[in-house]
Amino acid sequence: MTGETGPAHDAVEALAALLEDERMALLAGDFERLIGMLDDKAALIDQLDAIDDPGEEMLVGIRRLLERNQGLLDSALAGIRGVAGRIGALHRMRRSLETYDRSGRRTTIEATIDHVIEKRA
Repeated sequence: MTGETGPAHDAVEALAALLEDERMALLAGDFERLIGMLDDKAALIDQLDAIDDPGEEMLVGIRRLLERNQGLLDSALAGIRGVAGRIGALHRMRRSLETYDRSGRRTTIEATIDHVIEKRA
């Protein structure tokens, strides 16, 4: 990020590389890979936290990368919630049917059919 060297610079560079890998995993939907990065990310953040004055200019780029990845993570979570809601709706549809009578009142008809597949030889 800068032409500096030292522990702060090394930690910032390592965290920047990890955040770029995190971005790629988010874009690919590779949540297992994201989980595997958590310990390394926490260790690098702890390492930066232990440095007395890492320098504001070094942290500006990290902040930008963190905000970018947070936006991607928020979008991924919204997508997962949407899928979960849709799956729930599909399960409800399999168990019952909602319809309206002549006066506009909603009526639920519960499914009473056992879903048994008959196998024939």
